[in-house]
Amino acid sequence: MSMYQVKPVSPDIKIDLPTCMYKLSNIHTRQENSCSLDHVLQNGDVDPAVRALEARQDEIMRKLYELKAAVEGLAKTVTTPDADLDVTVSSSLSSQSSSCDIFKATKNLDALLGKDLGALRDIVINANPAQPPLTLLVLHSLLCQHYRVLSTVHVHSSVSSVPPQLLSCLGPKHADSYARHMFQLGFTLIWKDVPKLEMKFSIRNMCPIEGEANVARFLFKLLAPYPSDAAVATLVDTWVDIAFYQLADGSAKERAAVLQALGSALGHAPWLCGPEFSLADIACYCCLSQNGSTSATAANVQRWIKSCENLGHFGPAKLLLK
Repeated sequence: MSMYQVKPVSPDIKIDLPTCMYKLSNIHTRQENSCSLDHVLQNGDVDPAVRALEARQDEIMRKLYELKAAVEGLAKTVTTPDADLDVTVSSSLSSQSSSCDIFKATKNLDALLGKDLGALRDIVINANPAQPPLTLLVLHSLLCQHYRVLSTVHVHSSVSSVPPQLLSCLGPKHADSYARHMFQLGFTLIWKDVPKLEMKFSIRNMCPIEGEANVARFLFKLLAPYPSDAAVATLVDTWVDIAFYQLADGSAKERAAVLQALGSALGHAPWLCGPEFSLADIACYCCLSQNGSTSATAANVQRWIKSCENLGHFGPAKLLLK
């Protein structure tokens, strides 16, 4: 008899080593894959479940970003002391091209205004509905042709009623107005009982820019630089002041003198400050139209008025004059 005896294995016990090894290996693989989202199958494809999870995560992050942008934009408007808003009326987006050569070399907003960490830059303007700012409507139209502008009209509680044309002066409501991250510039016009138009651009210092002429200068510089020639730049500023202080608010004698000066300037050049269209033309056209002095002007002034209107930038202002 052999000194070694082999005890027979019970028929109830089954050992399948290949199967056990496979199962252990499979468990180890699952543990490794549970620690990584880059779960790759044996054939090199990404697990469909992981793809679906990543897609869902991307969608959640997108919605969170939109919500963050909306909250930031609301904070910029509501935290402005004079922006006590009651009714949101309209918002618009425009991407048309400009027909005027002077506005074709527009710089980006970061270069003009510096880097901004917010969703978009907000311009908040308080204006009295008794004195609609026609120049700002013209400049808003130009801004919409160069930037993605989120435009909104509000009515303040200090104003009892506003004519329908003022409620829609910035255009119809845009379908994507809730998605502030799609826009570059916010343009909010608040009809409010204020003695003088004022604009607030930065909520950090809350220092308003007062007067339609000064706000117009700020907005125009977002479209085109002032002339590099100091004399021409001074001439532009002079005409802007003449428009608001003499054409708009001056006496009959002062207006007559301005009309004569307009005729003289336009007898030597197509535009008030030379061969190029400028803020001077926008300001003088709007103030001239607002006080109803366009009919009693010289022939060359009439030609200049037609030239302004042919540019197409004055459409929103003309609607308020009807």
